[in-house]
Amino acid sequence: MDSIEKARIRLEHWITHNDHHQEEYEMFAEQLREAGKNESADLVKEVKELTARSTDCLRKAIKALES
Repeated sequence: MDSIEKARIRLEHWITHNDHHQEEYEMFAEQLREAGKNESADLVKEVKELTARSTDCLRKAIKALES
């Protein structure tokens, strides 16, 4: 396995990892909102959005490996 294949595998792992965290952030933000902690919920939602942006970058990195 060459270094490019290893990089692709690592990037795919990170994408999966981020997707899992995004789901957790969404559930946690809802729990915080239900507890009346709206500011904290909003900040956790922001983390979810930032994670989505980082995942987009990881997907672009995979595409760049292929070109």
